[in-house]
Amino acid sequence: MPKYVIEREIPGAGKLTAQELKAISQTSCGVLNELGPQVQWLQSYVTGDKIYCVYIAPNEALVREHARQGGFPANRVSQVTSTIDPTTAE
Repeated sequence: MPKYVIEREIPGAGKLTAQELKAISQTSCGVLNELGPQVQWLQSYVTGDKIYCVYIAPNEALVREHARQGGFPANRVSQVTSTIDPTTAE
């Protein structure tokens, strides 16, 4: 199943409180439950003005549908073509 990185431009994302992040997560999980098991949220990285989310989904359209239903921006959706880490150098 393809993996995607979603870039969400959210001004002040890095200053969101734990409660605000919890609410966003709950909204996301609610939408995922409605979409079914074919779309999975793996994790997200919060930075100053962006949140980068990693999802598994059969296609980009379902990733964008999750964003639409949840009211989240999906400024850029990129399919992961490969991964590397320190062991790649061995």
